[in-house]
Amino acid sequence: MERKLILKRMMKSKFFMTGFLVAVFVVIISILSPLLANFDPAANALIDRLKSPGIAGHILGTDQLGRDIFSRLLMGSRYSLLIALVVVSLAAVIGTFLGLVSGYFGGRTDTLIMRISEIFLSIPQLILAIAIMAMLGTSVFNLVMVLVITSWTQYCKLARNNVLVQKNMDFVHASQVMGAGNMHIMLTQIFPNITTPLLITISQQFGMIIMVEASLSFLGLGIQQPTPSWGNMIADGRTYLTTAPWMVIAPGVALMITVLAFNFLGDGLRDVFDPKRT
Repeated sequence: MERKLILKRMMKSKFFMTGFLVAVFVVIISILSPLLANFDPAANALIDRLKSPGIAGHILGTDQLGRDIFSRLLMGSRYSLLIALVVVSLAAVIGTFLGLVSGYFGGRTDTLIMRISEIFLSIPQLILAIAIMAMLGTSVFNLVMVLVITSWTQYCKLARNNVLVQKNMDFVHASQVMGAGNMHIMLTQIFPNITTPLLITISQQFGMIIMVEASLSFLGLGIQQPTPSWGNMIADGRTYLTTAPWMVIAPGVALMITVLAFNFLGDGLRDVFDPKRT
């Protein structure tokens, strides 16, 4: 597909433009969060506890320990986006490679990889993540590892299904006749032709990983206090929902907007690269 046509479709897609602009805004805010935060997000100030938004310089108010909600919200975005970036990158690389191997070689290799992926797919991602975190303990490393373990299967099955189509193409047979190695064919001949569905999946799963991380942090199995996370901020605020609703509203709205932005971005990319679209 021509670059000019792709850009034209991107500009015309409301889903893509909305998701792209909001996602870029969130990323920029998270990068600049140390400069924008006007208070230490981990510093307790009990004299300022549960202050309403706008009082004493606290834009979004304070929590039960007097910590500034706005500063914690900004710093929490860094952890959420960074974890999502690492998890999606690792899961995409591992899953795509296994999918390439499974679809290209077939036979017992395909059967083994597919049976393993089906085992993981048979268990809901959040339930599996909770079970593994409960066994391994809470740490950022364990959190990333658990999310990777529960996310690679989507890329694996997607890559495998596309490879099954691509490996029967004439250009692949020509490369095999000319003596090209299997790894060369998979990485330079087949992989470039399956990147579009992978990019769509990456953008959509980015928001899902942020949601799962927030859910684990909400349950006390993700990022631990005093490190700010949208999930543990919502967990802290549920006790004060009637007296200090801003404790829940601020991180909840930020989480909703971010997840929706990446979902819109994925839907927009799907529309942009759809060859049937006029």
